[in-house]
Amino acid sequence: MTDASASFRLHPGAPDSPVILHVPHSSRDIPAGVRAGIVLDEEALTRELDHITDAHTAEIAARAAAAAGVTPWRFVNRLSRLVVDPERFPDEREEMLAAGMGAVYTRTTHREVLRPEGFDGRPLLERYFHPYAEAVTAAVEERLEAVGRAVVIDVHSYPTKALPYELHGEGPRPPVCLGTDPFHTPAALLDAAQQAFAGFGGTGLDSPFAGTYVPLRHYGKAANVSALMVEIRRDLYMDEPGGPAGPGLDALAGALADLVGRLSG
Repeated sequence: MTDASASFRLHPGAPDSPVILHVPHSSRDIPAGVRAGIVLDEEALTRELDHITDAHTAEIAARAAAAAGVTPWRFVNRLSRLVVDPERFPDEREEMLAAGMGAVYTRTTHREVLRPEGFDGRPLLERYFHPYAEAVTAAVEERLEAVGRAVVIDVHSYPTKALPYELHGEGPRPPVCLGTDPFHTPAALLDAAQQAFAGFGGTGLDSPFAGTYVPLRHYGKAANVSALMVEIRRDLYMDEPGGPAGPGLDALAGALADLVGRLSG
């Protein structure tokens, strides 16, 4: 996988669907050239991938899409977030820079060295981050042109116990955390998600992770682009860290399909 456009994939949905399921952190794939810039040995890298990867979220999204009455679009990152994290700001606006985890990570989940001091992440941003951002923007623009609105649902997972890199890990860790934005998350969207995921022991808002993903071209400007982040606590569907999926995966996919259905009318 050498071409940047091959590092992500837009899976087509129904022509009249406004929904884009965005799956940015499900992959463990790291190109050889990028691997060379990571100082961890193979055992340590495997352990880091176990902790940092939102394992099986691409499968949850795929099964949800297959079960939904109106098929949503799916934008899936095919590379690990250790290559670049497409959901970070690529500059000083990113608060995770304080933990060495901006758009190009220099520290691990346990705040250990991932890349050497002085590492220049700009080539990675040019090769992977910016093409990804442009492609998501284009996908949103296509939904706006086709149906007049776009709904971006971020599909994530998070560990049961806080990891050292988390800046806000002391807060509640509900079964399903819903990340919101005051401009892009209308009450109807939030209500639909709370109803869809009501059967898993409760939902919480913006803890331990907050916010949503909206392309910068539309952020704070386009009210017809709505967004919500769905953070699933990993003990609901898998063995932690990095283990196989369990029976909870199908139930969560069903809940996500329910949410898609509520947003597709």
